[in-house]
Amino acid sequence: MKLFTTNTKIILFAFFVLLVGTAKVSAQRVIRDTVLIITDSIKPNGEKNYRAGWGVLIPEYAKIQYAGSMALISVGGGWDYGKNKHWETDVFIGFLPHYSTSKNKITFTVKQNYIPWRINAGPRFTIEPLTTGLYLNSIWGRDFWVAEPEKYPNSYYAFSSKIRINIFAGQRVTYNFEKQRDFFRSASFFYEVSTNDLYLLSAVKNSYLKPKDYLVLSLGVKLQMF
Repeated sequence: MKLFTTNTKIILFAFFVLLVGTAKVSAQRVIRDTVLIITDSIKPNGEKNYRAGWGVLIPEYAKIQYAGSMALISVGGGWDYGKNKHWETDVFIGFLPHYSTSKNKITFTVKQNYIPWRINAGPRFTIEPLTTGLYLNSIWGRDFWVAEPEKYPNSYYAFSSKIRINIFAGQRVTYNFEKQRDFFRSASFFYEVSTNDLYLLSAVKNSYLKPKDYLVLSLGVKLQMF
């Protein structure tokens, strides 16, 4: 008894040839697409561009910031751009331990930085004598609001308890790593002095307040990746 008839063998052989041909075409397409991706990911100077295409959404640096009316500790990333990269946009998630309340809190901050100029201080160090900007900070929780709840008299609270507008000024010192050896291109250490809308209004209305009552010091590190 024959397992396969002649017609069946012909059909199976034709199917095998079709399958091999399809696999060959698919392999050629994969190789072609891979070459295109690799080619598009090479900069003119030969350096690999890991941020090609949708990769531009990958943050160019990471930041850790202590205090600053944002949270106890805030971590995030951001992008620098513009002529000589004078502008930076940061996004932070912060942690605020419970003090007078029963629960810890999470904060979210969007920060815009402006760096007017930089000074080279040797082959590895760069000084930024002035950094300034503003940021919006929001705290998550049911106890905080953007619009005043109905349970309070009209205009009882003049400001939102959920969102704070902050302004700051500070300085940075940057150490540049060897590009051929290190994952991070540079590490910047900075401090900032900031205040927010509520603190500023209090300072204007209450002349007895001292700078320490409405100015806040923060410290941080920026790690440049791209």
